[in-house]
Amino acid sequence: MPKIVVRTEIAAPIERCFDLARSVDFHQHSMSGTGERAVAGVTSGLIGAGEEVTWEARHLGVRQRLTSRIVEFERPRLFVDEQVRGAFASLRHEHRFEVAGEGRTVVTDDFAFRAPLGVLGRLAEVLFLKRYMRRFLEAHAARLKATLESDEWRGFIAN
Repeated sequence: MPKIVVRTEIAAPIERCFDLARSVDFHQHSMSGTGERAVAGVTSGLIGAGEEVTWEARHLGVRQRLTSRIVEFERPRLFVDEQVRGAFASLRHEHRFEVAGEGRTVVTDDFAFRAPLGVLGRLAEVLFLKRYMRRFLEAHAARLKATLESDEWRGFIAN
């Protein structure tokens, strides 16, 4: 199963980082390039323990739907979402938050997935899918950092 780890140090308090990372509105804003939008479940605000969201987006030229559920939730240190329905055979995304000093946080995205279609899926993972998913996660982390290190975060969360 391919695994991708992206660590980002952000000049913002841990609680703010945690809340912006689980903001459905921020996610839609930050992923506007793929047309990603929440179409069912929690479609705005902050997603929490046990809740689901269904995303619709265009990835690799194909319109897709993916439903994920928050299966672990420990504010402000961790939340984990897993695919319930969607294109992957499996998908698990751990979002971890650690204090890195006064007003600084390290955000770690630990992303594991398995493509469908057996051997063909494994080949896709090696040839392009892991690289595509890494770029996707890195772009999202960069937008999270830029938003948290400016006043733009105020448009998505209240603290």
